[in-house]
Amino acid sequence: MNTVVGSHDILLVTLDTLRYDVAAELAEAGRLPNLARVLPGGRWERRHSPGNFTYAAHAAMLAGFLPTPAEPGPHPRPFAAVFPGSETTASGTWVFDAPDLPSGLAAAGYHTVCVGGVGFFNKLTPLGSTLPGLFAESHWAPEFGVTSERSFERQIDCAERALRDAGRPVFLLLNVSALHQPNWFHLAGATREHGDTRESHAAALEYVDRHVGRLFALMTARRPCFAIVCSDHGTAYGEDGHTGHRIGHEVVWTVPYAEFVLDRATPPAPTGE
Repeated sequence: MNTVVGSHDILLVTLDTLRYDVAAELAEAGRLPNLARVLPGGRWERRHSPGNFTYAAHAAMLAGFLPTPAEPGPHPRPFAAVFPGSETTASGTWVFDAPDLPSGLAAAGYHTVCVGGVGFFNKLTPLGSTLPGLFAESHWAPEFGVTSERSFERQIDCAERALRDAGRPVFLLLNVSALHQPNWFHLAGATREHGDTRESHAAALEYVDRHVGRLFALMTARRPCFAIVCSDHGTAYGEDGHTGHRIGHEVVWTVPYAEFVLDRATPPAPTGE
């Protein structure tokens, strides 16, 4: 990461609430063609989240504690704050002397931008302003939120406007709300009465896949981009009687993760629409 920081734009896409099992099944079945183009080996890595709901997971990730590989470690981290005794800070780790990653990257010359999705990014309350407040520039609108059927497209539109005149390297966090409940409207033929299901969760991920190529093209317009695409936590759809998250269940703790470099001028993938 010491050769990446300063020479690459940095993109963190958090696919809010995405389950590992659903993501892995869709990739294996060839239902995520645009993500499969960039996932190392065409597969998601199985990791454990640092938190079981959005605020906790993002607070940890934005301090450098990304989802941890599920296999026994130790596992060196790409980014780490100065922290005496850290066993996951290695020679390849980019170390910052700041309380959070956006501040550390800002001190290294980055323009930091947040495009929020779920309620913890809506800036309507002090709590909803905490995570966006870590960034020099932050955006949220109702059309980016969980009830919008075209939320991801509108978020990319916002990112495009924010980065249009960016001269410095950019760190962009885009919190994707489409997977979060309610997501029934992404499944063809579903109704509100039908409710959210594992199948509508999968359909929401396919919706994201149809448009993610435009985001990657945006992030490679100026320079190469180091990208992390992952979930912050999963969610339950009836497993062991559980629904939702903020619980200590396997489907909540286990998340898909990928990191990779996008070369400059990566062409946008077709949307399928």
